[in-house]
Amino acid sequence: MEKLLEQFSLGLFFWMLVIFVALIFLLKKFAWKPILDAVNEREEGIKNALLSAENAKKEMQNLKSDNEKLLAEARLERDTMIKEAREIKEKMINDAKTEAQVAGEKMISQAKAAIESEKNAAMAELKAKVSSLSVEIAEKLLKDELSNKEAQTKLVEKMLGDVKLN
Repeated sequence: MEKLLEQFSLGLFFWMLVIFVALIFLLKKFAWKPILDAVNEREEGIKNALLSAENAKKEMQNLKSDNEKLLAEARLERDTMIKEAREIKEKMINDAKTEAQVAGEKMISQAKAAIESEKNAAMAELKAKVSSLSVEIAEKLLKDELSNKEAQTKLVEKMLGDVKLN
């Protein structure tokens, strides 16, 4: 350190100080202001970017909650539509069952009526045949019995005995 003090020159110190002050002045005038402006501008840009990011984050959260609400509404609407479709299906099935049952009962009653009319027709035909057969048998018997005089007399007496007088 002593060696440095021995070599100290006031003129050199003066000129170094003047150059240093001039350098500081030049830097302040031409470099510091643009550098500080650039730093401030960058700082402002970073703040704006952070605010934009925060706003975007809030907007994303809002969109997410809106999407969740829309999904919930869509699910409710889907469930409602499915429920309505099931009700319509059940109603259609019940209506079809009712119609089928009514049609079946109608067919059964028509079949019963047809069977009854067929039965009545068969009974009428049977009665007609029985009566015609009875008449034929009676005719044959009467011819047989009327051909014999003694048998005729017995028949007339028998019939008179069967008839009651009032």
